[in-house]
Amino acid sequence: MSTIEVGDKMFSRFIPNDDINKRTRLIGIQLNIDYEDKCPVFIGVLNGSFLFMADLLKEVDVPCEVGFIKISSYEGTESKAVIKEAFGLPDNLHNRHVVLVEDIVDTGFTLTYLLEKVYLQQPASIRVCTLLYKPAAIQTSIKELEYIGFEIPNNFVVGYGLDYNGLGRNLKDIYSLVQDGDSLH
Repeated sequence: MSTIEVGDKMFSRFIPNDDINKRTRLIGIQLNIDYEDKCPVFIGVLNGSFLFMADLLKEVDVPCEVGFIKISSYEGTESKAVIKEAFGLPDNLHNRHVVLVEDIVDTGFTLTYLLEKVYLQQPASIRVCTLLYKPAAIQTSIKELEYIGFEIPNNFVVGYGLDYNGLGRNLKDIYSLVQDGDSLH
């Protein structure tokens, strides 16, 4: 098992990049089918979704538009219910098909906040595509969660866009936090 140090914590490889690429390709195929005669607007939630969104859009063949929003709810390894919006949504989503692209859905607080903002613009449809989903951590109901790369346990993860205090986003694999008492072998 491969382990690395990110900041002051140890992480072990959890999802190899090859698996991420295969799953991303499958999600792209499904998006091409679902949006065949539409022109969706993909909105990536920064900073974490940037690698996933870039790789996902390489698999999308339908005409589409791309935008980003920056929202933050993490401090260290803890998800916070306080949302800090750094820059906002496009303002032309009325009657559009919107696909929100997330790196991870855990508590659901950030996504619920974002969905409320999008619904105010009365889109034709809205769906969520996330690389990672933590069902054990979810604290809100998100019926729009349509495309899921991997369901994972409620462990803290870094890599492939996800960070720990700003570090680790550039790792090509996804790594899980090694808890005290976990074996490093």
